[in-house]
Amino acid sequence: MFIPRQIAPIIKAQQQKFPILALTGPRQSGKTTLLRELFDDYRYVSLENPNTRSFATEDPIAFLNRYDNKVIFDEVQRVPELFSYIQGRVDESHLMGQYILSGSQNFHLLNSITQTLAGRVALFKLLPLDFSELKSKNLLGDSAAEVAIRGFYPAIYDREIDPFVFYSNYIQTYIEKDVTELMNIRDLTVFRTFLGLCAGRTGQLLNFSALANECDISHNTAKAWLSILESSYIVFLLQPYHQNFNKRLIKSPKLYFYDTGLLNYLLGNKTPVEMEDNRLKGNVFENMIVAEFQKNNHHLYLHEDYYFWQDSNGHEVDLLMKKGQGFSIFEIKATQTVSSSLFKELDRFEDISTPAKVEKTLIYGGLENEKRTKYQVSSWRNTV
Repeated sequence: MFIPRQIAPIIKAQQQKFPILALTGPRQSGKTTLLRELFDDYRYVSLENPNTRSFATEDPIAFLNRYDNKVIFDEVQRVPELFSYIQGRVDESHLMGQYILSGSQNFHLLNSITQTLAGRVALFKLLPLDFSELKSKNLLGDSAAEVAIRGFYPAIYDREIDPFVFYSNYIQTYIEKDVTELMNIRDLTVFRTFLGLCAGRTGQLLNFSALANECDISHNTAKAWLSILESSYIVFLLQPYHQNFNKRLIKSPKLYFYDTGLLNYLLGNKTPVEMEDNRLKGNVFENMIVAEFQKNNHHLYLHEDYYFWQDSNGHEVDLLMKKGQGFSIFEIKATQTVSSSLFKELDRFEDISTPAKVEKTLIYGGLENEKRTKYQVSSWRNTV
């Protein structure tokens, strides 16, 4: 089953404006399927193939003579030497849409792009499926727990793979593969422990020292491993908003996973009931909603900046966007019942940010939307 991606027309619109298009994102997010569907008149070359990679590495000039125009290079970060030659080709030809690059290791791909291809490339990110994309095929369920357990990777829906089976293989085949390629990790058991500890901290302030101590690794190792998880699009950090409203503010970021199916697998939740009973149920629900904002941000090319806000007394706003001289703020709660107490933190932030205009939204686990005088109440299914 091919699920249309929101980013498709946005990528296509840049084909005649840039000589190079680059698409990055986690493994199995659908990059190859999307590019081959969008650019069916382009040749497809995977640099995962050892023979192809050897050809590109040892004789890049002959390689690019063969693949001179309308080519998709997949996992192109595997041959970093190729980038400077590609730069020369596009500068000489002045052709738009000459090359399309794809890769799943964001650090290496972005590093090569910024060093050699800046100004010549339009860069896009394809993350796992978002709510809108699932709705387009009537695949978004009515239970938040069911959706969170299943996760958002296309293969789960395309091939009807059991999520627990998919994520077990995903960790072994992709995450551990990337980790061992990027760093010399001798004991993957320790890394798996680290991954599980990250899952247990989802939606919480990141404390590197505590994370390192619990995993019995150094502070620098913890930072390096988390950086790998970020560059492979497994986790992301939500930064705090620092404007001081005469309060002492928290300066540590919060940790989230891009995909709640993987998160639930790491937490040991196999069924919606197990997730509902898990003490981190609220954190997982919050993670799903915050990740949905991130996915839409990239899939719709919005270029928004998202934050959370928290002071030293523990008062917080789960999600914040700066809007001109004001703010859009969101409280995220897994409960299916709306009560007045759910609006307290939104009102508190509005009070201390006066005279700024504040738009206040509660995103909750129910299915009904309400427009109230001071608030918007939104079902999780209508997050963005």
